[in-house]
Amino acid sequence: MYAHDQARQDVERARLLGDVRDLLAFLRRQPNELIPFDWVKHLAPEGEHQLGLQTIPVDHIIGSVDRYREFDRHYLPKEKHLDERWVGIRTAQLQGKELPPIQVYKVGELYFVKDGNHRVSVARRQGQKFIDAYVIELSVAVPIGEDDTLKDVIIKGEYAKFLKATKLDELLPNHREILFTTAGRYEKLLDHIRTRQYFLDQKRAAEGKPPVTWEEAVVSWYKRLYLRMVEGMDLHDVMYRFPGRTEADLYLWAMDHRYFLTEKYGHDVGSEEATKDFSEHHAPPLYKRLGQRVQLLLKGELDPAM
Repeated sequence: MYAHDQARQDVERARLLGDVRDLLAFLRRQPNELIPFDWVKHLAPEGEHQLGLQTIPVDHIIGSVDRYREFDRHYLPKEKHLDERWVGIRTAQLQGKELPPIQVYKVGELYFVKDGNHRVSVARRQGQKFIDAYVIELSVAVPIGEDDTLKDVIIKGEYAKFLKATKLDELLPNHREILFTTAGRYEKLLDHIRTRQYFLDQKRAAEGKPPVTWEEAVVSWYKRLYLRMVEGMDLHDVMYRFPGRTEADLYLWAMDHRYFLTEKYGHDVGSEEATKDFSEHHAPPLYKRLGQRVQLLLKGELDPAM
């Protein structure tokens, strides 16, 4: 009886804390929901395999297959009618009974619960660091992040398709991550690679050499165009003037600006000059940048040192 009463008090405190976290998330404009496993389909998984029984970190569990509306992002219970299940598990835990392993999908280094959501909720509420789980791993080229929104996952799915089309991760395993803040941008990168291949082919043909392969064009585009431009951004501290944006965002904007300047002056101004000029003339005003940085800091999306 004591264990049951203690468990009842624990679930009531857990739901109260969940209400507080919901309010704080609302005020901070931050998400406070578990990530639905259905989002993973956007990452275009290429297969799954059983890893068997493992001990996994509880705080690496970020989503659920079908119970994601019943718990918040911290796995605190949200639905009162489900209290009895939570109380039953907590009571068994207090009585020293052994609970069966949960079942999860592993995506990157994070997990989605297939079976055992209440066991995870109780474990996390009690500060348990690890839990036994039967693990099914999904193979994805670009892993999900625990703070990702649906938009983030869709963009990462497009990135995965880009990597598959270019084989960039195989050709240059240590390449810089290429992520956008808006969807539908990777096709533009593929156009840049195709254009690069065309001009390299023209040069090869003039020299009587065989055509450039797609793989050669990909490596040339990355090293001679993309990497040079983002290294120029580092050199001139361009990213600081565009808070919340990525190198890939700036690359496309600066490349368009390079074309504009080339048409204006009648000669190619080069990637570094185009990047500097774009930053000087198109960065948001200082007051807007400050406001953007404050918003990003409040959301935990910006390094205070940046």
